[in-house]
Amino acid sequence: MGFAVRHTTLWAAVALPLALAGCVHATAVDRAQTLVRQHREEDAVASLRKDLAAHPEDVPARRLLVRLLGFTGDMNAARAETEDLVARLGPDDPTPYVELGHALELAHRYDEALEAYDAAASAAPASPVGPREGGMRAARWGEAEWARPRLEEAVRRGGGDAETWHTLGLVRLHLGDEEGAEQAYRTGAAVEPTGPACWLGLATVAVVRGDGAAALAAYDKLMELRPRFAAGEMGRAWALAKLGRKDDAAKALDRAQELGAPEPQIARQRAALAAQGVPDVKVRE
Repeated sequence: MGFAVRHTTLWAAVALPLALAGCVHATAVDRAQTLVRQHREEDAVASLRKDLAAHPEDVPARRLLVRLLGFTGDMNAARAETEDLVARLGPDDPTPYVELGHALELAHRYDEALEAYDAAASAAPASPVGPREGGMRAARWGEAEWARPRLEEAVRRGGGDAETWHTLGLVRLHLGDEEGAEQAYRTGAAVEPTGPACWLGLATVAVVRGDGAAALAAYDKLMELRPRFAAGEMGRAWALAKLGRKDDAAKALDRAQELGAPEPQIARQRAALAAQGVPDVKVRE
């Protein structure tokens, strides 16, 4: 992994609303995050250690420190800070194990990271936090078979936010479970009707099934939510062509082109329509 990509991953891991989690000395977290943006991770670690010497009860600062120690490769120190979090939060709080998981992930020790997320799930058997974190991270790694049981356990425990349902739908679809994917996407869309992700997921399931009517319904809703989404308009064109509405499909492609859809993809769909005998379709080379 290149430095720029790795640093972007670090920033995604530390750019969290930690101050909202009850930080008693929020400037310490702010200062450390600023140093991370400047690629000064060692200075960020030193800054957090200085703050914690004066404010040992600053849990969000210690959480951030665990992650930074993972990124810098000091896993012994990260584990020690995790143990301190366990002592402060109690053994049935999943937070310390989640933070250790992120530290291990930043150190590219993915199997151990998943073990830490599973430890978070075991520490708090009623909480969706541990299985959700493990499932979401496994999905991000492309490990659908690892992600599915953890995400399903998270929603069983009540962690059914729209992002979790969307990721579960994506994982199920990747594993060939179209019915399960549709159920997850529909539930996610019901949880967050104005969010586009699950509607796009429903459209994708319909396309995989070759169901033009279902795809059109999902794409229409998606375009209602995101009127300038060029890929959604191209999806509408595919669905309309599938339903035999070739003139409407051509108009949808015109609109997709106006919205900036890639010319090669527009050309391919126009060529497909032309081959079906639509007289007003212009095939672009």
